[in-house]
Order: sequence, then structure tokens, then C-alpha cells
Amino acid sequence: MSDHMQVRADHDIAPGDEEQHNVGQRILGYVVGLGLALLLTATSFFVAGTDLVWQPSIPVALIVLAIAQMGVHLVFFLHITTGPDNTNNVLALAFGLLVVFLVVGGSVWIMGHLNQNMLPMDQIMQMHR
Repeated sequence: MSDHMQVRADHDIAPGDEEQHNVGQRILGYVVGLGLALLLTATSFFVAGTDLVWQPSIPVALIVLAIAQMGVHLVFFLHITTGPDNTNNVLALAFGLLVVFLVVGGSVWIMGHLNQNMLPMDQIMQMHR
């Protein structure tokens, strides 16, 4: 019974949690990640360049594919998993995402307000005369 449990435990490994000494398993994880990344990239180009997809849904489809692509990169290449030893990595990633969203969101908010408060171009041209 313990041999069966040991075999099952060897195969229940998250893609980023491969053993350091098992090179074949690590390479297989990278190859699977590369295949998924290439498939998602090709799908994104296909969705953007074809008429087979309903046109208003293209931005949503591209966003979903981009999020899936980020997930593949995080798991297969950066080895960010939910294991107990990855807590610091996940917290650092969450903090980095918070900073990026604050910078991008703040920039968009500032640009929107600047655009709203700017004089129309004809009034600006009259002031320069």
C-alpha cells in the first residue's frame, strides 16, 4: 500500500515544484510551458486577425488569453506555486502588481482629468494671437 502511495505522491507535483535533481522532469515542465505559451500566443494572433470571431468580443478574448499567458509564465517559468515555501514569492508578486496597478491607474486618472480640464484648441489658438 505504501508503494502505491509513493508512486502517486511522485506524480502529484505542481509544475513549478519539480525536484532539483530530477532534470528530466524539470525539462518536461519547461517544454510543456513553452508549448502552452506558444499555443496561447498563436491563438491571440488568430483571434486578432480573423473574421471568425465576433468583432466586439475580440478585446475580451485577448484579455483572457493574456491573463492565461501570465498564468503559464508564473507557474511554468517563474515557479510561483501555492506551496508553503513560496509564500514570500507570492506576497512579493502581489505587492508588485499593486504598485503597477496604482501607477497605471493613477496615470490614467491624471490624464483623464487633464484632458477634461484642458481648454479647447480654438481657445488656445486665440490666446496665442
